[in-house]
Amino acid sequence: MERDKLQSRLGFIMLSAASAIGIGNVWKFPYVVGQSGGGYFVLIYLIFLLILGIPMLTMEFSVGRGSQKSPMESFRVLEPSGTNWHIHGYVCLAANYLLMMFYTTVAGWMLKYFYITSIGEMSGLTADQINKIFGHTIGDTSGQLFWMAITVILGIAACYGGVQQSLEKVTKYMMTALLIIMLVLAGYSISSTGAKEGLDFFLTPNLERLRQVGILKVIVMAMNQAFFTLSIGIGSMAIFGSYIGKEHSLLGEAIQVSVLDTFVAMTSGLVIFPLCYTYNVNVSAGPSLIFLALPNVFSHMPIGHIWGGLFFLFLSFAALSTVFAVFENIVSMVMEMFNCSRKNSCLINLVGLLVLGAPCALGFSVWAWPWLKVFGGTILDLEDFLVSNLLLPCGALVYLLFCVKDSGWGWNNYYAEVNAGDGAKVKPWMRNYFTYVLPIIILFIMIYGIWEKFFL
Repeated sequence: MERDKLQSRLGFIMLSAASAIGIGNVWKFPYVVGQSGGGYFVLIYLIFLLILGIPMLTMEFSVGRGSQKSPMESFRVLEPSGTNWHIHGYVCLAANYLLMMFYTTVAGWMLKYFYITSIGEMSGLTADQINKIFGHTIGDTSGQLFWMAITVILGIAACYGGVQQSLEKVTKYMMTALLIIMLVLAGYSISSTGAKEGLDFFLTPNLERLRQVGILKVIVMAMNQAFFTLSIGIGSMAIFGSYIGKEHSLLGEAIQVSVLDTFVAMTSGLVIFPLCYTYNVNVSAGPSLIFLALPNVFSHMPIGHIWGGLFFLFLSFAALSTVFAVFENIVSMVMEMFNCSRKNSCLINLVGLLVLGAPCALGFSVWAWPWLKVFGGTILDLEDFLVSNLLLPCGALVYLLFCVKDSGWGWNNYYAEVNAGDGAKVKPWMRNYFTYVLPIIILFIMIYGIWEKFFL
């Protein structure tokens, strides 16, 4: 079976960035910044993105390009004879399915809010009425299933025509539209009356706010955000490395993808915080900031249904960009696992993902069980915990050890692959940092995440 290839370097960067850019950038990043006191969190986040996120991203890209296979087969191709690194391929497949089991539901919320905001359904509503809309959204069994199904169908449709003919083209147009919408919204927001206060909170490090939140807590939250924003560890990035040639070094490509990912997150802050200060919205409102607080803003703005529609279209594009990229990973892995065509893999996964997405969609109503309280109360919280606190850090550690250990692919092979082509290079002195420091950071993230969930 001939392997798909990307048509251009821009397509690779757009698709890789699309996988990274998602609700973590446009939903989680702003509210975590709000809860963490603003400027110092942003500064520490950028530092950890540089020293943790980018190095790990080069490893996934390298394993993908070095093997020219999906995560299902990449370890098997590169591992020394007699070793069992390839088992992680099955973990990657399970983790990608688990991620989409809840991500498609949340993406469906974005689509619904884009629709109801655009048609003016939320214009002029009171805060209580807006709160009731979100309560109805998550409690409406048929509605939850409908919007989740729309997300799944769109994702499979984007992958059905192949990487070049369908996914690459769709992603380029969607990412371009996303960036344009963001810039338009940011331009409007920073011209609002609360822009000075909002930008000061977002971009100016303030020692008093840092002390109020807690220095250790801010550092840990920034470290987590820098790690999880790129979704490293489950092969979501490795697949796109397998579709490109060796014209450019992978450190340079990782830097470009990370810059684009960070640009989206930072622009989200430029959109949200000036509006919060203009309309007296609590910036530390937490996860409800997007679905409860900001709709209150748009409901009272002049032509708010247009600005609100653009905002939720931006959120929808960001969420769908990740859905499309992860679906491609899943489709590719199933193709290699069963040696089947892209068409058959898409049809299998259309049914499979609709079935697998149902528990999360129903988890706020008919399948809301008391035993889930320890994870946050819903099936979504359980699935998110398994992916974010276990599978991502464990998977990242596997990729890291595979690239630096002689019992795996080994440093020399990784070093040759990551540096092949023009662009920024990994230096020999980095070997000790990758081998001894990065594993400690990843283990700390994993252990602290579990400790925080069950013991704090």
